[in-house]
Amino acid sequence: MPRGKPEAISLGPGYLYIAVLGTTEPTDLTTPWASVSANWIHLGYTTEGSTFTYTPSAESVVVAEELDPVARALTGREFKMEFALAQLTATNLKVAMNGGTITAGSGIVTFEPPDLGEELRTMLGWESEDHQERWVLRRCLQTGASSIGRRKGADRAAIGVSFDLEKPSGAKPFKAILSSPTRL
Repeated sequence: MPRGKPEAISLGPGYLYIAVLGTTEPTDLTTPWASVSANWIHLGYTTEGSTFTYTPSAESVVVAEELDPVARALTGREFKMEFALAQLTATNLKVAMNGGTITAGSGIVTFEPPDLGEELRTMLGWESEDHQERWVLRRCLQTGASSIGRRKGADRAAIGVSFDLEKPSGAKPFKAILSSPTRL
């Protein structure tokens, strides 16, 4: 009897994309992101790949006659996507700061962060290296501390980000597109 499905194992850091809210979402695993919409921008290299985290919160339902909870009631949930951008670009600084202004000049580019209250929510996209899995995160805000470490040797600078998902109007927070029947 087989112990599992080796073809359902997903390897590698994948590909990250960002887009403005309301951008057309992919509906399959084959159409290139840029063909779905020119608004999907590839974010480039990361230092350690990316991590998608789902954290539910629950409270125990207790009664005087029992020592153990008789049930658990879900009271909330949080979704998070974290990664460190290894390409130190004005575009990636804008990603980390939830917006801002990029100005291209003669041989230089400048970035200035957004004013308070002008932060932008974005959409994030992720695709596995084997192109058997895509995730669309529909409404995200970068809420983590963005630090850029500078160290000796081959340890490159990177921009760490941590995006929290919010519920978009009329939709679920995310959609996963998986190959079938491989990932059923």
